[in-house]
Amino acid sequence: MANLQDVLESTLPGLGYELVDLELAQNGLVRLFIDKPGGITVEDCVTVSNHFTRLFMVENIPYERLEVSSPGLDRALRKPADFERFAGQQVKVKLRLPLPDKRKRFIGTLIGFENEAVIVDVEGERLTLPLAQIDKVRLEPQF
Repeated sequence: MANLQDVLESTLPGLGYELVDLELAQNGLVRLFIDKPGGITVEDCVTVSNHFTRLFMVENIPYERLEVSSPGLDRALRKPADFERFAGQQVKVKLRLPLPDKRKRFIGTLIGFENEAVIVDVEGERLTLPLAQIDKVRLEPQF
């Protein structure tokens, strides 16, 4: 049996998509969040769903249900490339443990990524947050 993450990461780029996130639920649900330049349409989700339904059968990857979705406006950022791509955008950050000033959650402008750390400007204060200390980073939609 093939490794699900490896199958997704090796197959999606060839289809023109990026794997943003993968969720596995106890009830056999596999949930994929995909993206591409210009955004995701319903047709993109159908294309990816049909492709992986067949591929999972061939690769003998067990699942009960497959859901394919866009990452949404509040897309999660996980990889160094995400932090570079979305530099200049507003982000919401949640840390695993609070900073010395007791803050654990904040919103700021993403500056970038260097030396395994996410750099965020929070109200004029430049914070360098090691990736290992971050629980979640999501885009903060601006309307």
